[in-house]
Amino acid sequence: MITSRIPVAVATAAILSLCPLLHAADWPEWRGPGGLGHASATGLPVKWSETSQVAWQTPLPGRGWSSPVIDGNQIWVTAAIETPASPEDIERRMKANTGDQPLALVGAVELLALCVDRDTGQIRHRIPLIREQEPQWVHTLNSYASPTPFLDDNRLYCHFGTFGTACVDTRSGAVLWTNITLRIMHENGPGSSPVLWKHLLILHLDGSDTQSVAALDRRTGKLAWRTKRSGTLNSNPQLQKNYSTPAIVRIDGRDQLVSQGADWLYGYDPATGEELWKARYGQLGFSISSRAVFSGDRMYLSTGYSRPELQCWQLGGTEPRKLWSYAKGVPTMSSPLLVGNELYFVSDSGGMWTCLDARTGTEHHRERLGGNHSASPLFADGHIYIPNREGITSVLKPGPKFERIAENPLPGKMMASPVAVGDSLYLRTDTALYRIGNATR
Repeated sequence: MITSRIPVAVATAAILSLCPLLHAADWPEWRGPGGLGHASATGLPVKWSETSQVAWQTPLPGRGWSSPVIDGNQIWVTAAIETPASPEDIERRMKANTGDQPLALVGAVELLALCVDRDTGQIRHRIPLIREQEPQWVHTLNSYASPTPFLDDNRLYCHFGTFGTACVDTRSGAVLWTNITLRIMHENGPGSSPVLWKHLLILHLDGSDTQSVAALDRRTGKLAWRTKRSGTLNSNPQLQKNYSTPAIVRIDGRDQLVSQGADWLYGYDPATGEELWKARYGQLGFSISSRAVFSGDRMYLSTGYSRPELQCWQLGGTEPRKLWSYAKGVPTMSSPLLVGNELYFVSDSGGMWTCLDARTGTEHHRERLGGNHSASPLFADGHIYIPNREGITSVLKPGPKFERIAENPLPGKMMASPVAVGDSLYLRTDTALYRIGNATR
């Protein structure tokens, strides 16, 4: 999976330690095992279209930007069935909004878990989880079902931010528990995906009203701990929110929860929620949607809005140390990708693709892919796959020199990140789920 040019990334397994999985799924979480955006799949296509290399295409009900998670023959995604609000209702409820973002509001929303058969593309389960009357508005680039579930040991953990969290038995389709008690004001809708550590499901709850990290007992859904963010924030509530996804990292011989919040990077004890350290980005940073990547003792992160930087931090000791930063074309939504000694990322608007030396932050190349980007890139079978919102997936060859292999269009928008398992790619658009590649596993 990783080429011979790699001293930086080889140490990933030594530091990154997401919980020991009882039954490890093929693709358990957002960006795959460990959340790094790397897949062990082989024999993947690099060129396709709606009429070529499509094993199946399945229309999905409702709306949702969550990425697929896969275990055996099951593919799971979440979706939201929206009931339109009346113009009078919209006018009444939007008076509570203090921001200036383009927003969408509905009268009610039903949140679902969907199971798709990996061989045939047929929807096997459509499971109602949570219904919310008069839900908060969401950004027009967001959805009510954007966080990606976590799949482990025949359990699917679906998180919808303030609207709640639910656990599904993937063998029977039974809903084992729901928790709708952890309320915050997202302003732009839910975005942070959950992670698992031992018996705990860990969540970011950073709204404009309150900011915290919480853990639920994965067996019961009951709150195990909740820790308020301690860092001083900008006085404007709109600049206090955050949508990032945490990680469990092995630092100095112990598991730590490494967590991006607005303006601050935190370390917590995942067992208790005790804050171990915090460090300031050194600038304003909020509404972070991307997921950091790790290698050895280094962490690579985007600081989010309003002037994002890509920063490299060295972890360990009493607190981390910032090694370098880079500020051109850094995304707030799409996550970085580390392959060997090269760090890659793509800008939200205009599709500016950047490759840096991960050790020093030195720029290798910047090339325009075009389009607008929310999905995070995937490294699989020796290539990088990066879809844009316009439905075009670029396939690139990794390395210090830029080389684009193909551009592959599908109808619809692509906000979800790509997945690769076996010999196939799985791509979710705003209307359908596609299997690209061979029809058999």
